[in-house]
Amino acid sequence: MAHIHPTQEQTNNAKVPSLDLAELYQCVHCGLCLNQCPTYRVTRLEAESPRGRIHLVKAAADGRIELNDRFKEHLQLCLLCRACESACPSGVQYGRIAETARELIGPPGSPLVRRILNFVFTQLLPYAGRLKLAFTLLRWYQRTGLQTVARLLMPAKLRAMDAMLPAIPAKFFQPTANTLPAIGPRRARVAMLNGCVMPLLFGDVNEATVRVLRRSGCEVIFPEQTCCGALNIHNGEQVAAKQMARKNIDAFLAADVDAIVVNAAGCGAAMKEYDFLLRDDPEYADKAKRFAALVKDAGEFVAGLGLVGRLQPINLTVTYQDPCHLAHGQKIRRQPRELLQAIPGLKLVEMDGSDRCCGSAGIYNLTHAGMSQELLKEKMRGVGAANADAIVAPNPGCMLQLRYGGKTYGPQLPVYHLMDLLDRAYGEVAE
Repeated sequence: MAHIHPTQEQTNNAKVPSLDLAELYQCVHCGLCLNQCPTYRVTRLEAESPRGRIHLVKAAADGRIELNDRFKEHLQLCLLCRACESACPSGVQYGRIAETARELIGPPGSPLVRRILNFVFTQLLPYAGRLKLAFTLLRWYQRTGLQTVARLLMPAKLRAMDAMLPAIPAKFFQPTANTLPAIGPRRARVAMLNGCVMPLLFGDVNEATVRVLRRSGCEVIFPEQTCCGALNIHNGEQVAAKQMARKNIDAFLAADVDAIVVNAAGCGAAMKEYDFLLRDDPEYADKAKRFAALVKDAGEFVAGLGLVGRLQPINLTVTYQDPCHLAHGQKIRRQPRELLQAIPGLKLVEMDGSDRCCGSAGIYNLTHAGMSQELLKEKMRGVGAANADAIVAPNPGCMLQLRYGGKTYGPQLPVYHLMDLLDRAYGEVAE
């Protein structure tokens, strides 16, 4: 085993993560990842490619370079979309390498931005009540007219960030009970991740997911749970992330279910890798493996279980956006398309580069707005060429980004979650 050598400030009495050099040396520098990498396609710089970043991490692990600002910039410009993993013939787990390195360099941005992000990661995301209060205040900010006034006083960069803030819904999602019975014969007992952002920004998607699961014959359980920790992990904060993972593992395993269903691709990818996150935790390593084996994306699970009864037609032409952490992180591409094609009247047309990152990548569209917008422009060109009526993107970050892209660059199309359309196709069913 070899260690990346942190500075004294980075060590700060915390355990220094290690990288297995055998994993680093899996990269044979073939270059097949290069044109799959969003940042390399824009910059054409080797240091902004997966191959180049692996070389930098390897050099840091060997003690040949320091974790200076240039090193951090190269690692943090990466979107962690993991398209390189899909292209790699050697099976390099680039995401694990990058996330372990980011644990040492910490969140991106200036010292002030880093403090704000650390507050969000450790004091907001793990606490549902605090997060709900924050979104309630944001809703008040938008609806009282204060946002309009504030934008007049904001510098251009902050005004652009504020413009990306979606409208906060009037109602947040709250399950009507901890256990909701199946509609019709019970075929499975599942637990569902409520999530941190999903119930606050996409409560309608959570409601649709519950209905689809129940109408597919699932008893749906909502254990006492917390945020999945994906944003923390991707941005180098792993202390709170591990605490959240342990809480979720205990809660969901105690529910004794057939599957843990997740309707956000980034959350699902993170939860399927809790075993890697907690690999050095003797108390939770085995439990994390059992937990990870139960986690299923909502589309993956419903496709495997099978739809029930006759579906109502939806006369719509849609194009499908592959969320990065679904296509590249979880290797799920076929199942969502099969479910869409099962809906009568619905026509699926593929866009060019459907599995290229839209530039959302968690908070990347805020921390690296320039690169994010370049990728979003490319994505919207692909959407326009598909000549569809709507976009389907089963991930909240993609949905927000594509809606913003439609307003900013066009075409402005409705953006649906896969569960939205399946819910409409199921229609009204008597309980």
